[in-house]
Amino acid sequence: MRIWGLKNCDTCRKAVKALGDAGRDLDYVDVRADGVAGDDLSRFFDAFGDALVNKRSTTWRGLSEDGRAADPVALLAAHPTLMKRPVIEADGQLTLGWDAKTQAKWLENDV
Repeated sequence: MRIWGLKNCDTCRKAVKALGDAGRDLDYVDVRADGVAGDDLSRFFDAFGDALVNKRSTTWRGLSEDGRAADPVALLAAHPTLMKRPVIEADGQLTLGWDAKTQAKWLENDV
């Protein structure tokens, strides 16, 4: 299982703790420190569309109108912290965020 997030993100920390407690073997990618591969960003955008861009973030609020109008994948490549987190992948399946539905998927079901 691979998880993309930020080490200092409370939601990401909750997800990592819960998944670890459930016995999942995690490969963690810190989007700020490690970056996100362009192919991964494209896959994520294909799966989640505009929901992948966190429009409530400080980074988003700091962008100009022109910056906000840029291609979303290029924008995420330039500002990986704009990505909504965490993105979790296992067995070819992707989820975005850490809501009750996502928790049920990864914690209660054998994936």
